[in-house]
Amino acid sequence: MKFKLSQKAKEAFMLGGLCSVSYFAVYIARNVLGAVTPKILESGAFTEIEIGSMSSVYFAAYAIGQLINGFMGDRIKAKYMIAGGLILAGITNFIFPYLTVSATAATAVYGLTGFSLAMIYAPMTKIVSENTEQIYAVRCSFGYTFASFFATPAAGLFATFLAWQTVFTVSSSVLGIMGALSFAFFTLFERRGIVKYGQYEKNAKESGSIKALFEHAIVRFSIISIITGIIRTSVIFWLATYINQYLGFLAEQSAGIYTGATFIISMMSIIAIVIYEAFGRRRDFTIVIMFIVSAISFLLTYLVSSPILNIIFIVLAIMASNGAAAILWSVYCPSLRDTGRVSTATGFLDFVSYMAAAVANIVFANAATSIGWGNLILVWFGIVLVGLFASIPYKDIAKRKHEYFDK
Repeated sequence: MKFKLSQKAKEAFMLGGLCSVSYFAVYIARNVLGAVTPKILESGAFTEIEIGSMSSVYFAAYAIGQLINGFMGDRIKAKYMIAGGLILAGITNFIFPYLTVSATAATAVYGLTGFSLAMIYAPMTKIVSENTEQIYAVRCSFGYTFASFFATPAAGLFATFLAWQTVFTVSSSVLGIMGALSFAFFTLFERRGIVKYGQYEKNAKESGSIKALFEHAIVRFSIISIITGIIRTSVIFWLATYINQYLGFLAEQSAGIYTGATFIISMMSIIAIVIYEAFGRRRDFTIVIMFIVSAISFLLTYLVSSPILNIIFIVLAIMASNGAAAILWSVYCPSLRDTGRVSTATGFLDFVSYMAAAVANIVFANAATSIGWGNLILVWFGIVLVGLFASIPYKDIAKRKHEYFDK
């Protein structure tokens, strides 16, 4: 029997594929600085504190950009937001390596990169959720979530073989090319009717209002976004430096290990959807399990001194946390389309995620020196524990218990 995709499945595949490739370019750009940090430190171009400040400014700019652009994404066509963000980020990424004479100027430009890249995710989630059926929206979201994780080892691969300045040049080229291609393809999709705007299901009585988001547990998922944001952003950012300074590998070796580790981590979006499906698409249960595995793995990272085992456990810890993040972004966010606020809500969740990462990055940069990497691992363990307790749907459990006893 010949397998044949439905027309809606084909359209979802094309739309999801375009978004995934575009988001791949975004995450190469946002992971470049972390990947080349050991080489930058070795060259003396910037200090550890300066790089920590740059990354914090970037995360803050990205967070604020998510809040603003998420709001604008419900009002401006996605193709303008996505293409514009990619091209602007390409320009600022290209300029950055030429500003080694001034850390302040470099920090400002890197912050502009963050704001530009923040123009992409929320409008992208909105356009996918409004133009595909729920099952396809989830799979499309997993697709570009996977692309985002897979781009991290790609950045590490560039950092392994190229001078750090060249890595930024390559990244800017990828951004510019994808900006032009995304605009062209979104225009084509509009003409073919694959992409339409303002398409959401008006099922909720409070459709289009902020109140509807509270009914969808936006507060609980905001906490989950904060916790997973710190792990998937700040911990990943310092991973190459952690391998270099704490585990004693050379800068080139650290970049190579970082590439391999982040490649494995990138597989988590696929693993997450398999686990999610295996658990009967139980969203909250899947997230809780992910946090439990992450917490145990961080604790083992602290207890085990062997460099190889240490790397294995910290990779597992990050993977599990990223699994919770994958469910948040790929299952929860698309499910908000009946509120009419997908872009706004997604932008807000990204905002709180990256603001937390911005603060965490400053803390981690100083903590690595003041309390040591070993104790910093305990801090990461504690952060994940907070995520675990926050992810438990207490109200739903109480409601089910009440219904059970009523019977």
